[in-house]
Amino acid sequence: MATEPPRRAPPPPPPAGRGQRRAGDGKEAEPLRGSALEASSPSVAVGGGRQGLLNGCVPLSHQVAGHMYGKDKGGILQHPDGTVLKQLQPPPRGPREQEFYNKVYAADCCDSVLLELRKYLPKYFGSWSPPTAPNDLYLKLEDVTRKFNKPCIMDVKIGQKSYDPYASAEKIQQQVSKYPLMEEIGFLVLGMRVYHIHSDSYETQNQHYGRSLTKETIKDGMSRFFHNGYCLRKDAVAASIQKIEKILQWFESQEQLNFYASSLLFVYEGSCQLTATRLSDGTLAEKRIAPKGLLQDGDLLEYNNNIHVINSTENGKIEASVGKSLPKIYAFHKKAYSKRHHSQISLKAENLEQDNVWKSSTCVSQEHLNGNVIPQLEKVFCHMPKEMKENADVEVRMIDFAHVFPSNTKDKGYIYGLKNLITVLQNILDN
Repeated sequence: MATEPPRRAPPPPPPAGRGQRRAGDGKEAEPLRGSALEASSPSVAVGGGRQGLLNGCVPLSHQVAGHMYGKDKGGILQHPDGTVLKQLQPPPRGPREQEFYNKVYAADCCDSVLLELRKYLPKYFGSWSPPTAPNDLYLKLEDVTRKFNKPCIMDVKIGQKSYDPYASAEKIQQQVSKYPLMEEIGFLVLGMRVYHIHSDSYETQNQHYGRSLTKETIKDGMSRFFHNGYCLRKDAVAASIQKIEKILQWFESQEQLNFYASSLLFVYEGSCQLTATRLSDGTLAEKRIAPKGLLQDGDLLEYNNNIHVINSTENGKIEASVGKSLPKIYAFHKKAYSKRHHSQISLKAENLEQDNVWKSSTCVSQEHLNGNVIPQLEKVFCHMPKEMKENADVEVRMIDFAHVFPSNTKDKGYIYGLKNLITVLQNILDN
């Protein structure tokens, strides 16, 4: 698979959108959306140091792993049409990856194994070169993250070996020394980017975080990707397991390809999309839309589309209807509690019935909770029944194919890694 096939013209690109995939450590503010590709971007080096804007392409802003454009020999760009451009690596890796994509997405492909594999890869739109540097070749791929509003992204390398069968002894030693536990654990977290709803910002971790994880800490290390700052997103965990199981079924059914140093890209929606969440007693938390308003004592309360606070003169009670996200609740609770130690916060809930509703109210006494309302709110927002978990907006795609080789046996190393990954995620879900 080392011979580079002729380039083919890409089909009409999808409409413009956003892109994503990795970063460094610490907190990262949410970048401006919509105008990122249209705004003037810094010039980037192309074609042996020549400077230009690459026809409007910019470095992928949310990359979480892999070669960084401008820092490494290769890199990933975002095209103005919403696709991503992966710079072809030097031979033999780059041509090998291109040949893999061309084979899987060939128009005349009739191999049922490869046709099934397409479901688990980013869509491929051929190769691309900037007019100013026709020898610089890029793979034109689907941006898996573009449909998400607040994408949470994780790159996980799969398999017991991160080197291929043709690697030199030096290369093998180099790869093993990077993460000696790869053979035992079967996967390695290369990077993650997690949206925290309370601060409207992202927490990011790089490959050093993943390499620090041991067999004893891997579960907690992985669960960090699914925690939004308030609660564990068990819906996203459950949906991820289902996606991985389908990929595992494909691997257990094929004996023609082996994958080394290949990854799974996880993406889920970080913002809460549900308009209502079912509680254990069958009630649904209600979403209300309200304008800005004032508390009785004149303090300004910042509303968003998810929280509605009603001032009631009776017994000084503050009644709050809470809906699909939490960014303002903590600030509201802290302010209200400091001024009204004996007030109550009422979570207004609704049951669905025929034409809509019969209402019941649940009052949570601050005295009984010692002023801690947040755990109660977490029950509203983080208790996800099975039907909602199955519908969680999650993508799990296979990426990085510079080390894919023909085979006549099952890919035991990749299968081992997938099974271990499922076990770790299932433990996160169960515990």
